[in-house]
Amino acid sequence: MLREAIDEYHDLLDEELAAESQHRLDEQLRRRGLFFGDRALCTVLRPRFLSAAQYRFLQRRAGIVLRAFHTAYRAAVDDERLLAQFKLADWECTLIRHDPGFRDPSPVSRLDAFFVGESGGLRFTEYNAETPAGGAYNDVLTEAFYGLPIVREFLKKWDLRPLPARHNVLHALLDAYGQWSGSTTLPRIAIVDWAEVPTRNEFVLFQDYFERQGVECVIADPREMEYANGRLIAGGGPIDLIYKRVLITELVEREGLDHAVIRAVRDGAVCMVNPLRCKILHKKASLAVLSDERNSSLFSAEEREAIEQHIPWTRIVEERMTRAPGSAPSLVDLLPYIAEHREQLVLKPNDEYGGKGIVLGWEVDQSGWERAIQSARAEPYIVQQRVALPSEPYPSFVDGKVHVVDRMVDTAPYAAYGAYIDGCLSRLSTAALLNVTAGGGSQTPTFVVEKR
Repeated sequence: MLREAIDEYHDLLDEELAAESQHRLDEQLRRRGLFFGDRALCTVLRPRFLSAAQYRFLQRRAGIVLRAFHTAYRAAVDDERLLAQFKLADWECTLIRHDPGFRDPSPVSRLDAFFVGESGGLRFTEYNAETPAGGAYNDVLTEAFYGLPIVREFLKKWDLRPLPARHNVLHALLDAYGQWSGSTTLPRIAIVDWAEVPTRNEFVLFQDYFERQGVECVIADPREMEYANGRLIAGGGPIDLIYKRVLITELVEREGLDHAVIRAVRDGAVCMVNPLRCKILHKKASLAVLSDERNSSLFSAEEREAIEQHIPWTRIVEERMTRAPGSAPSLVDLLPYIAEHREQLVLKPNDEYGGKGIVLGWEVDQSGWERAIQSARAEPYIVQQRVALPSEPYPSFVDGKVHVVDRMVDTAPYAAYGAYIDGCLSRLSTAALLNVTAGGGSQTPTFVVEKR
């Protein structure tokens, strides 16, 4: 059915309709601020299609994986030895002791995954439990695509159901604030990040959405915020709730542990989402904690089965014996194993974003790989089994012609309250590293498609 939908969409896209649709899309990108820095967010003329069965499967299986992450989080809070497996810095271990005043360590989060049909289905490769971006971009881009002439024609025979995300961000923020404050009064929100980040356009989209829902909101740079007389001040007034888009690590590295935001949060003067404790699951080592045979007794039978099916083999790069990928019970010496299986492995820093520091074993030679292993031993890194990246054809309109090119595509569903999936980000790339921040990709809206 998906193949039929894609083929019919492409068959409709003659040069005249493509030119009209591209003009409309370019206009919407400019008018709605759909840019990542100075780059257009979307460079293709087709949205991502999921079948209803695919999306339900994604929701069901991700829900079990999310429960496993929460199991690991609860155990780590109570057990210093397990917490050590997440490889937090000393200052992070101090900050995560702060009780945020609400239940979930990551009320807003996002899983990064791939549908890998030829290799057994669905693989979750990362968990963005700190600052999941793209929700507002996704929703507004969805609105823009609904207005394209090509979609008008496609809708005559096919039904497209959007998968929005902004509403869950707002619900999660207000729910956390209600738990923290014990009040139903709407808070004054500050979206907090550096003024120069390329995602600032998205903050404006969130601000507009929040205010249309009756919630006052300002966008604030941490360097311009003050903590005085028991209140955190930004945008000319006190802040009740921080929608934190700045990374905690960057905030501490640039401004120190005594920064106004951190002091206000630790004093209980302001509510912050996601809280300081989000750092536990945001570490890429969280996937190693789930995948490692040492921790299997933590999880229920259902969680163990989901981990086995959907989490690629992942380990912290360190000297140890461990089980190799696959079902063989015998142990291997980890570092020599990594060196010998370069083409099947990826090295990732424990706490980076935007593709920084990632080494794809099949894209470097053996000497480069061994140098990367030595660097990975010096600071927390994970090694992860390679996932075969799926691809789909996507049309673009360049130099007056329609070009249909296969692009690799990831599936990045948004999670609410760390418990269920609602909304989905799709990123496309012609390079193996699918990441808009790294300059290697395009975003396109995601729809559930069904024939009328």
